[in-house]
Amino acid sequence: MKPKETTEHYILSSSPHTHANSSVSRIMLDVVLALLPTTFAGIWFFGMPAVWTIAVCVSTCIVAEALCRLAMKRDNTIGDLSAVVTGLLLALNLPAGIPLWMAVVGSVFAICVAKQVFGGLGMNPFNPALAARAFMLISFTGPMTTWLRPICRCCGETPDATTMATPLAAMKRLFAADITASATPHAEKALEQIPSLCDMLVGNMPGCIGEVSAIALAAGAAYLLWRKVITWHIPVAFIATVFVYSLIAGGAPAYAQVLTGGVMIGACFMATDYVTSPITAKGKLIFGFGCGLLCMLIRQFGSYPEGCSFAILIMNAVCPLINRWTQPKPFGAK
Repeated sequence: MKPKETTEHYILSSSPHTHANSSVSRIMLDVVLALLPTTFAGIWFFGMPAVWTIAVCVSTCIVAEALCRLAMKRDNTIGDLSAVVTGLLLALNLPAGIPLWMAVVGSVFAICVAKQVFGGLGMNPFNPALAARAFMLISFTGPMTTWLRPICRCCGETPDATTMATPLAAMKRLFAADITASATPHAEKALEQIPSLCDMLVGNMPGCIGEVSAIALAAGAAYLLWRKVITWHIPVAFIATVFVYSLIAGGAPAYAQVLTGGVMIGACFMATDYVTSPITAKGKLIFGFGCGLLCMLIRQFGSYPEGCSFAILIMNAVCPLINRWTQPKPFGAK
């Protein structure tokens, strides 16, 4: 029997059939808002040098992105705020007293080489801000390891650029000598250079602009978790691995390894980048564990006291394999 003709038509579209209310620009805006506490903390402790570094990095990234998209004859993507996030993250991972022309070079590298060369947002295999920081550390080792002494607000001191022993350098010496606080006077001297727990939480210690205040970073991470921009898997796996490794390895207190250097900002803001991190929950746990393990291995056995940036970049390279290993099988597939 011939089926009855009908004038009704059904429109079939490709998946996904459900859409979230979020957008790239909204997610990037949330990241910027989450970074504001640690940005203000960095400005509070390092003053106008931090302001100039942040302003130069952000503005240079915006201009570089606009020029790159124009040269590539592609749509302008400044409105998605990804260039702002890249510039802000790069600035927060730099010493406040770095020459501004170096900040310009790093910002151009982050946008033009680490991002746009691969096709722009969503196609870059490495975190652009971290790739630029690694490039600057190799190219400008001296300025990248020259730290400003935090401003003492009670006596009105201004920051002076001095090559001073950072907490990570002191902990590196503890690892290298394989000593504890009760072993030799050298250990006691090294431990004296590690700030108190209160200073670590507040941010009163030498370091990069955005990595000194653990409280500010935790507040920003809590905001991202509340907004569901990130999940807990990578930050918890990263920080827990660093803490447990520190307990086993000895030397400096385990909390000091977590609260100094780039662990907090790396675990909450750099390793959680959508493009360069796994998409599955199991993959995120593996990724966070790998970042924490590599970070501590570099800190203990490497020639550089900080290993967070290089650890995340290495895991960025492994991310496609992690996605393949942890990809769920379709129902009924062998």
